[in-house]
Amino acid sequence: MNANFENAKTIQEELKWFQNVVDTRFKNYFEGQKIDILDVQPPSVEHQTSDYANCINEHKMNIEERAVLILSLIPHVKPSFLDFFFTKNKMYDVPYSEFGGLKHPMHNGFLPTGETVLFLLGGTNIEKRFELMKLFDKKHFFHLNSILFLEKSSSTEPFFSRQLLLSQEYLALFISGKKHKPDFSPHFPAKRIFTTYEWKDLVFSEHLTNGLDEIKNYILHGKKLKNKFQFGKQIKSGFKVLFTGPPGTGKTLTASWLGKEYKKDVYKVDLSMVVSKYIGETEKNLSRVFDLAESKDWILFFDEADALFGKRSTTSDSHDRYANQEVSFLLQRIEDFDGLVILCSNFKRNIDEAFFRRFQLVLNFEIPDVNQRRILWDKSKTEDFEYHKNVDIEYLSENYELTAASIVNILHYSILKCLNRKDGEDRIITINDINAGIRIEKIKQGKSIV
Repeated sequence: MNANFENAKTIQEELKWFQNVVDTRFKNYFEGQKIDILDVQPPSVEHQTSDYANCINEHKMNIEERAVLILSLIPHVKPSFLDFFFTKNKMYDVPYSEFGGLKHPMHNGFLPTGETVLFLLGGTNIEKRFELMKLFDKKHFFHLNSILFLEKSSSTEPFFSRQLLLSQEYLALFISGKKHKPDFSPHFPAKRIFTTYEWKDLVFSEHLTNGLDEIKNYILHGKKLKNKFQFGKQIKSGFKVLFTGPPGTGKTLTASWLGKEYKKDVYKVDLSMVVSKYIGETEKNLSRVFDLAESKDWILFFDEADALFGKRSTTSDSHDRYANQEVSFLLQRIEDFDGLVILCSNFKRNIDEAFFRRFQLVLNFEIPDVNQRRILWDKSKTEDFEYHKNVDIEYLSENYELTAASIVNILHYSILKCLNRKDGEDRIITINDINAGIRIEKIKQGKSIV
């Protein structure tokens, strides 16, 4: 059966039930009735297979949790449902503060807040409202699974004045039947990275191979050690790794490969962008990244770590002071993150020595040696193409100190030249092709051409 049809059917029944919940609360509030909200029973979804029903069943949601879930979805599927909350208090000619809610400049409907939840399910019962606050605790499955949350706002505003938001992932799941993977935006400063490379395609030194084994051990056993053994009390959450080395030596590729190998999404955050462009929004935006990453067991990859762990300088103005506050926030979140964090720097010497103790592992990605370059020249061309007899791989490997990325770029230029030739010659890479590629690569890097 169509996923959209199944979800729509379940949600329609849930809306009918929730309408009874809302009607009951308003009768209690305006007419003085005393009907327990928990007596308004929801429809059974025990034998339903829609994504919405599966979410309810998987988490064994009670009535209150189901009410919060459908309330978070309503602005997206039936905004007019909540129009009654615009009712004004005639005594003061203002909306009822008890109802909570927000209005957005681009949306005419009522947007529920935490206060809306407390009113609907707790009324004016202070004790009950205190109990309901647990629905937004960090230990609740709503938070742990990034299902829904209260939007972060100014610390001076009441906590429950924040907007109730359904995560983009679950919104997509309930509407389209497909899970949404967040991507880079002004409000989500991280981008998913991935690779098509397999282990056999990679060329690593013994040092890097051993280091990757250490990371593998953490991925396979780290959380078990932390949570199930007494020794876990002595160690900090997560595993922090620093990748250093010149551009093109495979730092980003390796992080992407780790995700592919161990079936984890890898999200890359450019720290130089975060601590400049997003000043003022950094905490809120990065909190969203960290919260999602922890709930989904992502690998976080921070590029340009010099911006975070670089040698400290004196603060010169308010902009710098604010940036330093953001850096402190980032450092703390990375420190507390219960997962694999990889930070990347092109130059190890740029990292403040005081920060090295924060890393469980430091891996240096060096320019490949002669033997590694020989392997890269051979592997990178793939079986689709072959070298002309005038191409001396031994000579190229010994005389050109190139990174893996540079070799791939040179072959890219060379193969495009091949494909421009007539049939029979369009799969053969000549030394002239390679020399032209080397010149282009050197010019790009600002190096002299001999």
